[in-house]
Amino acid sequence: MNYESSVRLRLEFNLKSPQICSNINLKHPLPMFSRIALFLATNFAVLLLAGFVMRLAGIDPASMSGLLVVAAIFGFGGSLVSLLLSKWMAKRSTGAVVITEPRNPTERWLLATVERQAREAGIGMPEVAVYDGPEINAFATGANRNNALVAVSTGLLHNMSEDEAEAVLGHEIAHVANGDMITMALLQGVLNTFVIVLARVVGGIIDSALSGNREGGGRGFAYFIIVFVLEMVFGLFATMIAMWFSRHREFRADAGGAHLAGRQKMIAALERLKLNHGQSTLPTQIAAFGIAGATAKKLFLSHPPLEERIAALKAASSTVA
Repeated sequence: MNYESSVRLRLEFNLKSPQICSNINLKHPLPMFSRIALFLATNFAVLLLAGFVMRLAGIDPASMSGLLVVAAIFGFGGSLVSLLLSKWMAKRSTGAVVITEPRNPTERWLLATVERQAREAGIGMPEVAVYDGPEINAFATGANRNNALVAVSTGLLHNMSEDEAEAVLGHEIAHVANGDMITMALLQGVLNTFVIVLARVVGGIIDSALSGNREGGGRGFAYFIIVFVLEMVFGLFATMIAMWFSRHREFRADAGGAHLAGRQKMIAALERLKLNHGQSTLPTQIAAFGIAGATAKKLFLSHPPLEERIAALKAASSTVA
């Protein structure tokens, strides 16, 4: 089970300010059917790999050791494959266009700002891209902190001041420098493995109790129904843990953005977020990495409330002062 398939960092800034760019023509994102096909193809590849590895190793999937191997392959396999493909998938799913040769002053400013912040953060220069989206938004992704991708929406470029946009970029660079994409992928792998193993162990105990320890030790149909339900339940708890970490890393990225761009710029950018208009056009897999996050119950929020983030920055400012 994948709870956040592609490990990417997203900043969703809701602001309104002077324009700092011209219009940029972008390709349309992949249709929903294509994204679903891509997701299924990735997981099918992991399934084939799991079967191949187990056949080579002579492992019985029905044994506990076999279960652990299968759970680890599926648990970490999907997360790591998604991490390795994250840049390519992000470009394809959002229609982001990488800036290779700046065509206008805004693109030159973007490249120069990201290059300066990356140098200050001690990471390699990321690819810089723009994608078509009315919301004020940005994200970062990549399996290597020295070969990442930072992308911003056209809505951000049209509606943010340079100071606010600089803070957004600093937030994204901080995510890359902190290694948040890799950490999230590893956490997802552990949680996925935990869900797969625990659901089957508990499911086996319940099935045996209900069936009166049927002869032959075979699993009945009820076992698979029980495991399915348990995976859903345990999956919810795993998602809560993943979202808790996601909220925690946003505070760290805000602090990093404040360090790279200035604390007041970071606070102003978050304040502007409250004025954002329009639905996010980022795919679900990327949405969890944005600066504002999605609307949900608090335990399932990928981002802390803006008020808490602003308060944390102001408190840190007061402490320094």
